[in-house]
Amino acid sequence: MNQPPPTPAHITVLERGWLSSNNILLHGATPSEGAVLVDTGYFCHREQTLALLSNALRPQETVRCIVNTHLHSDHCGGNRAISERYQCPILIPPGEFSAIERWDDSVLSYHATGQQCERFNPSGKLMPGQTLKQGRFEWQIHAAPGHDPHSVILFEPESGTLISADALWERGFGIIFPELDGTHAFLEVEATLDIIEGLRPKLVIPGHGAPFQDVQTALLSARERLRYFQRKPERHAFNAAKALTVFHMLETQKSSTEDLLAWLQRTPILASTWQRFFGTTPFVEWTLQLVQELVHSGALQQESTSISVRGR
Repeated sequence: MNQPPPTPAHITVLERGWLSSNNILLHGATPSEGAVLVDTGYFCHREQTLALLSNALRPQETVRCIVNTHLHSDHCGGNRAISERYQCPILIPPGEFSAIERWDDSVLSYHATGQQCERFNPSGKLMPGQTLKQGRFEWQIHAAPGHDPHSVILFEPESGTLISADALWERGFGIIFPELDGTHAFLEVEATLDIIEGLRPKLVIPGHGAPFQDVQTALLSARERLRYFQRKPERHAFNAAKALTVFHMLETQKSSTEDLLAWLQRTPILASTWQRFFGTTPFVEWTLQLVQELVHSGALQQESTSISVRGR
């Protein structure tokens, strides 16, 4: 099994599962400066995240600031608990700043995706084109629309380290959420991949999965996947519906088949995805097909009247 590459001494990566994003600590030049925490994981993992942070912080070091690459629940669900524990400010990309301030469910994704996020109060904006200084390093902030229209990525040129969030994984990228809402965003994904290639990173720390160095292979894989989705947008939509279902099951662990189908039918983004891409198939039939494909692939396992995540 390949070992992940070493990260620079001033960075600690807490690799999480697929329910919580990775947490990345950018240590200061001295413990008294405090660390910057990039992304805080999912709401239901907040106590685990706090424990991991406590172990990862250096002696006499605290969290001086939280930074979110974007505002999906698996990246900012621990914001409130961590900011309260360490009394630190939260910086977020500017696009949804006012929606977060007033906690507007019609704009934010949490209700639509059937996910949880505690309300938090942002202190400032993470502006593309500017830099985030930590220790002696300057982290460039780049807009990275596609997966989320307001997402950013962070790049430190001296070490060549890229924090790519869900714009680039070792084997792909995150769901392209605007496409589910009827907004064309495949070209934005392509443009973001071009930006990443132009930065020429030596190390990529993704939002999910282990850090990696073979950036060209990852970009090639991502572009092939993107071209496939451009030809077959319904496959992207169905893959997205499956991913959201698995996310829900990772949270609940086990559910009656009846309850899972009811969740699928009342979750707004799944209902709108069905209507936009699969409306010729009855909704109940479509949700059954969705669950059965996940069972067939091994992502979920089914007993007589219940569904659980694989390995439970």
